[in-house]
Amino acid sequence: MASASSGSRPRLVVATLNRAKGRELVALLDGVPFTLMVLADVPAARLPEETGDTYAENALLKARAAARLTGAAALADDSGIEVDALGGEPGLRSARWGGDDLDDAGRNRLLLERLAGVPPERRGARYVCVVAIVDAAGGEQVVEGTVRGVITEAPRGEGGFGYDPIFFYAPFDRTFGEVTAAEKDRVSHRGQAVRAARKLLGG
Repeated sequence: MASASSGSRPRLVVATLNRAKGRELVALLDGVPFTLMVLADVPAARLPEETGDTYAENALLKARAAARLTGAAALADDSGIEVDALGGEPGLRSARWGGDDLDDAGRNRLLLERLAGVPPERRGARYVCVVAIVDAAGGEQVVEGTVRGVITEAPRGEGGFGYDPIFFYAPFDRTFGEVTAAEKDRVSHRGQAVRAARKLLGG
């Protein structure tokens, strides 16, 4: 997955093995002065375990590993959903919450089960995304984006990924699973963080 016109521009590897996230990040980075590639397209590529205590630490772990592996500048994100009624869970563990045997739909079901009987006014949540950039010389920069919403009582929509079908965004009167990718990108945590990263990348 690379940008259409590469020329002699430096490479920027998007440090994710999640192809859905890779597609979203490449779309958000369109137009930066780099040839984009996704780590998922590198044979036998691996990322380190996310052992950091913060989103920034995890994003940097991934970006550093991708930069070492490819010799290119690297961009990685770490993101999660923090639910008020659950004391900020799933948080850093959002992508693995409930165990590795659960898929996105399974994690959504688990979250809805945990919130059973919780009234709408206590179902507030926020998505958080931190983007880390490690350049080819080892320089590091970190930016962040957040967006608030409410957890629905049932999934709505087939779009997006992760917890999007149960994350209701009031200004749209829809969940992130019901909006187009372009609509989501305008307001999402990842869209905000990547727009900040674009400025650092000269895009």
